[in-house]
Amino acid sequence: QVQLVESGGGLVQSGWSLRLSCVASDSAFERYAMMWYRQRPGSKRELVAGITKASTTTKYADAVKGRFTISRDNAKNTAYLQMTDLKPEDAAVYYCHADLDIGDISSFGSWGQGTQVTVSS
Repeated sequence: QVQLVESGGGLVQSGWSLRLSCVASDSAFERYAMMWYRQRPGSKRELVAGITKASTTTKYADAVKGRFTISRDNAKNTAYLQMTDLKPEDAAVYYCHADLDIGDISSFGSWGQGTQVTVSS
């Protein structure tokens, strides 16, 4: 399992952009699909975006399609989530997750510690 560390969260105004980063501890990163989940207070953790090992496929939650872009750089062991046109309802703790395929939550997977995104209206 890889160790994951997120960064890039913060407080922004509605309509602004943020880029989250998720750095993995070693090159095993390239063997995993990468995902971003978010959890709002009182809600379950939900899948926001996912990308396959070789970046051939990406998937997005309907709520973020057209505004968020997931990408990865296997040479840097890093995954990104570019978020544009942020809305108050995007405010949450964002977690990166590495696993065998997009949408998997298995014993082979790893989670980061989370990064807070706050959006003021």
